[in-house]
Amino acid sequence: MTTGAPPPIRPARPRRSGPLRFLPLGIAAWLVLEIWLLIVVAGATSGFVVFLLLVGGLVLGSAVIKRAGRRAFRKLSEAVQQQQSGVTPAPETGGGGALTMLGGLLIILPGLISDALGLILLIPPVQKALGKFAERTFERKVREATPGGLGDAFQQARMHRPDGKVVQGEVIRDDEPPTRGPRPDDPQLPH
Repeated sequence: MTTGAPPPIRPARPRRSGPLRFLPLGIAAWLVLEIWLLIVVAGATSGFVVFLLLVGGLVLGSAVIKRAGRRAFRKLSEAVQQQQSGVTPAPETGGGGALTMLGGLLIILPGLISDALGLILLIPPVQKALGKFAERTFERKVREATPGGLGDAFQQARMHRPDGKVVQGEVIRDDEPPTRGPRPDDPQLPH
């Protein structure tokens, strides 16, 4: 039985880009490969060796993340102290803190492939190369950003109401004494 009303229109789901479409499948394949490799190592040695590998990865990864976090906090504290004393903080050189933490996280994850990738990320030349690659990619994406993208969203949200109209306002400074009575340029007064 029909009522004559058109069916409700549901908004179309945005399509995922090519790599994002296969991300769940890639994660599932990676997990299966990790489990298979742990079973192979357990069959070749013993389950106790696999247990020791997993616990060792947990301890080593935790130590790496803790050390990288302390280093990042120390750099932040030094930068704040320099800024408070009036000295311009020196620009970051080398960095690698995020990649070190990512390496520690990969070591913590149970599995031999993630451990190997985490250990590779702890090598300073690899960190430097990946850092430069990430910086170039980020700068290129920012240059290629089109108006109306995510970068403009914050600007637009700050300046416009949701219906697109500009919000009129007035800045009131606290250091100026308040004026008594209406101002002659006040638009609410009849002219």
